[in-house]
Amino acid sequence: VQILLKLWRNGFSLDDGELRSYSDPTNAQFLESVKRGEIPLELQRLVHGGQVNLDMEDHQEQEYVKPRLRFKAFSGEGQKLGSLTPEIVSTPSSPEEEEKSILNAPVLIDDSMPATKIQIRLADGSRLIQRFNQTHRIKDIRDFIIQSRPEFAASDFVLVTTFPNKELTDESLTLQEADILNTVILQQLK
Repeated sequence: VQILLKLWRNGFSLDDGELRSYSDPTNAQFLESVKRGEIPLELQRLVHGGQVNLDMEDHQEQEYVKPRLRFKAFSGEGQKLGSLTPEIVSTPSSPEEEEKSILNAPVLIDDSMPATKIQIRLADGSRLIQRFNQTHRIKDIRDFIIQSRPEFAASDFVLVTTFPNKELTDESLTLQEADILNTVILQQLK
């Protein structure tokens, strides 16, 4: 572990940390260990018996100034907290399956008009991906689901955007008017 000890007029700091006063007995003991050429106990515990390289910088003619915090990217894991959407457990479809669902789609696309791709996550955990024109309506997504999966024809379901969650109740809106171009839509059973 590489550690930088900076000596200031009014104390010392380790690795751009807080100022530590020379008058504090613990800090005085720390500095005495360094003067004797020993690794202070605090640092030995920090590295769990590993090797420590202690560099020193002399700034004793200057007062300590707290350094600006440098940006450090988050390196942890994200956790999904609760949500209004159902937990969807499915394996991602392969590109071949994705292409097949697009090729077998019962939606007529006008190639002269702007298009968008919508991913639909169904209540059973599976997903459909389909190209639509931006002028298609939300009702066309509902019809596409029923034509692709006839088992949902008798089901009462709603279509919901992912984030922020918003139920798409006005099915006469175009995809552009509903602001759902290139998005994921969730099917929720009532």
